Amino acid sequence: MKNKANSASYPRNRSSGPLQAIRVKPAAGNPRRGWLTAGALTIPVALGRGGILANKREGDGGTPRGSFRPRQLWWRGDRHSRPRTFLPARTIGDTDAWCEDAGDRHYNQAIRLGPEQGGDRLKRTDHLYDFIIEIDHNTRPRIAGRGSAVFLHLARDNFGPTAGCVSMTKAAMLQLLRRLGPRTRIIIG
Repeated sequence: MKNKANSASYPRNRSSGPLQAIRVKPAAGNPRRGWLTAGALTIPVALGRGGILANKREGDGGTPRGSFRPRQLWWRGDRHSRPRTFLPARTIGDTDAWCEDAGDRHYNQAIRLGPEQGGDRLKRTDHLYDFIIEIDHNTRPRIAGRGSAVFLHLARDNFGPTAGCVSMTKAAMLQLLRRLGPRTRIIIG
């Protein structure tokens, strides 16, 4: 797949580098909500409708428990300027999508779809995918049915549960992006 990554991958002010780790924990009394802690920053997040699950399966609505790494930032360049981050970044185009079909050889990978093809398109009319942090859940090896398209992205206005992702406000996302790098561990659970 052709990469549209910008050449400037690092913020101008590099005095505070990427964090070694961030943690996502469920909120007391509500498994669909949680807290993300990144250094001194603690932000509320929405989790999957199934809460945090150790044995993630496709379609269960669970946010996977484990330690992951961010792979890259996808963002809507037609709506926002490129945010500051240590992550590689790529703008979301009209044909960008994610394969959630466990029987497809491209399962849990970015794909390109034609105008008439169905699939989980990354360019949405709402704002949930204006910023997507792709993580390495179920990537090496990719196992059919173990979950796909698990991202950190923007939350719904009502902070409703996700299908298995971790979501947050735009302001929180922009703060978090400033401290994430490819080696930052994302510990969920």
